[in-house]
Amino acid sequence: MSQKLPNMLESTIAKIREMVDANTVIGTPITTPDGVTIIPVSKISIALGGGGSDIPVKTNQEAGPFGGGVGAGVKVTPVVFLIVKDGNVRMMPVAGPANTTADRIVEMVPDVLDKITGFIDSHSGKEE
Repeated sequence: MSQKLPNMLESTIAKIREMVDANTVIGTPITTPDGVTIIPVSKISIALGGGGSDIPVKTNQEAGPFGGGVGAGVKVTPVVFLIVKDGNVRMMPVAGPANTTADRIVEMVPDVLDKITGFIDSHSGKEE
């Protein structure tokens, strides 16, 4: 059997490794002029397939025709941004819009809690 198909698979996997590395999953940090650091985090999906056949020829059994192919796909999906500011880390998810009212309420809870905490802190500071 020919070594052409395994060689095709190996070269395809090598090309995928060149495109996708740890820096693709955890992106390069971006620092803004005001000192905020943004770190992108992504999800990677890879699909790979291949197949082939050696067709024997009566005149020369070892040098028969070869038919084969390899295909691959890579999908990089942003998942979240980590925001680092003044030693605090906040996650900003990258998601589609909420489909139901319950989903929207759950998404609003962290912001509402931050606003309530800020309101309480500002009023307790004024009373002192």
